[in-house]
Amino acid sequence: MTKKMTSSPITAFAVLLGLLWLIPLIWMIGTAFSVPSFHMTLFPSTAFTLDNIVYVWNAIPFGTYYLNTLILVCCTFAVQFFTSTLAAYALGVMDFKGSSIVFAVIFMQIIIPNDVLITPNFMLLSELKLVDTKVGMMLPFYGSALAIFLLRQHFKSIPKALAEAARIDGATIWQTIWRVYMPCAKPAYLSFAVISVSYHWNNYLWPLIVTNSPQNRTLTVGLAIFAKSKEANMQWANVCAAAFIIIIPLLTTFFVAQKQFMSSFVSAGIKE
Repeated sequence: MTKKMTSSPITAFAVLLGLLWLIPLIWMIGTAFSVPSFHMTLFPSTAFTLDNIVYVWNAIPFGTYYLNTLILVCCTFAVQFFTSTLAAYALGVMDFKGSSIVFAVIFMQIIIPNDVLITPNFMLLSELKLVDTKVGMMLPFYGSALAIFLLRQHFKSIPKALAEAARIDGATIWQTIWRVYMPCAKPAYLSFAVISVSYHWNNYLWPLIVTNSPQNRTLTVGLAIFAKSKEANMQWANVCAAAFIIIIPLLTTFFVAQKQFMSSFVSAGIKE
């Protein structure tokens, strides 16, 4: 009885926080699908319309921005998946001198904000002639300290007897990683996939600095440029429609696979 009484206020508080978090989303979606008006309200006060979505989609090259963003997100995560797996296996399973120092250096990178490294990264890309290229946008993120940390903790928790049994059966190191360690670390991969995809999908400052042409711009940069342009017509309905077009893939993916996402974060705890 005491446990139920204790959990009830916590549940009510969590629901209240969830509703507060939904207020901007509700306002944005309602404004995006209603006739433009200078009177701002939480819920739509004008008629429903799809004209805002159609107008915004035709006003700026959203197709190009979508393609650039998908390439950025998918290619970056694919490379991070490969490099982080190998680094985590080396630090979590293999025994070599200096592994603790190497892990400490990688772990320290987690607390360094990416924005701090913008200037040196941009200078390096300038020397490599990679400014205003898709490779230039992705290159600084090909390695992820967070992914290495999560995977290392999972790899260390896997019994070594499984890997030894695989080696006795003739499995190589690559086969052991692929068939033993990677399936056991699925929650860590899913957790980092959510973090990586959402971060690079919504990243604004780095793509803004490193790109100059519409052929390489991402959705967030395109939205910022559209909001300041005359095509927006000084209407929040058009800006909200553009924002809705950007976030709908992430929202749809989350609502479809929210149970898998939640369970992956719960089971991706820190293990020793």
